[in-house]
Amino acid sequence: MVTQTATRSVDVYRTRLAEHSQIEPRPHPVVWGSMNNPGPLSSPELRRYDERGYHTTSSVLDDRDIARCLDDVNAITDRLGEDDRVIRESTSGDVRSLFAVHQLSDVVAEICSREDVIGVARQILDDDVYIHQSRVNLKPGFAGGPFYWHSDFETWHAEDGMPSPRALSVSIALTPNHSYNGSLMIIPGSHKLFVSCVGETPDGYHEESLVSYRPPYGTPAESDVTELADEFGIDTITGPTGSALYFDSNCMHASSGNITPYPRSNLFVVFNAKSNALHDPFGAAYPRPDHLAHR
Repeated sequence: MVTQTATRSVDVYRTRLAEHSQIEPRPHPVVWGSMNNPGPLSSPELRRYDERGYHTTSSVLDDRDIARCLDDVNAITDRLGEDDRVIRESTSGDVRSLFAVHQLSDVVAEICSREDVIGVARQILDDDVYIHQSRVNLKPGFAGGPFYWHSDFETWHAEDGMPSPRALSVSIALTPNHSYNGSLMIIPGSHKLFVSCVGETPDGYHEESLVSYRPPYGTPAESDVTELADEFGIDTITGPTGSALYFDSNCMHASSGNITPYPRSNLFVVFNAKSNALHDPFGAAYPRPDHLAHR
């Protein structure tokens, strides 16, 4: 959020600070509009989302959807090779993420348009929405690397110019998400606090951040994560293939590496409210490429 004073604009989500981080209350709502907004979720489910920062459900995709999606992802990564949209593990060279997947796959594009996917985003954000980012995160057995603690909104605000956290992610399980194969961890309630990060964003940093297991910028201080975890606890999000997690853009979350034989692959789609369209970055010199932040 940028508010106007008589002389300058004031960013209420200041981050990438020079000296020390800070934890401050979020000045924006989580469920925009009303808890009675029409849509796929009930009023009690909206209230629970407001409280915890996330909602889970099962059977969003069936077996045929999942097979078609995985087939597309494999074919696309083979075709693209060393394209910037294909991110590989720094150790094994296995595919870590495929970005802009809704533009590359008709199957994924159709899934994104379904009411139980995009309709939930419209209901929670109380606005028309567009896809800010889409990706498939792949954690192959024995080789899938971790994703360190972070708030997506901190990155999207600093590096993409997203004004407020009027955005959410939908994560759909393409393989079973077990407690032991690198499933997502969320600190419930953390979405109502904004945790800033220290360090000026260097030019071209996005390339390093996508392959680093603990990025040097946009990563919260261990003391801040500990404070949040001590207050709110940590929820591990598990579910069968086809299940979905909807979570607020400002949730503090992470996932560990996968050293089990069982892969963990998820489709992530980020919906941003159209009224929350991107500005110039608030904490970087240049915006990230379009496949990371669609404008």
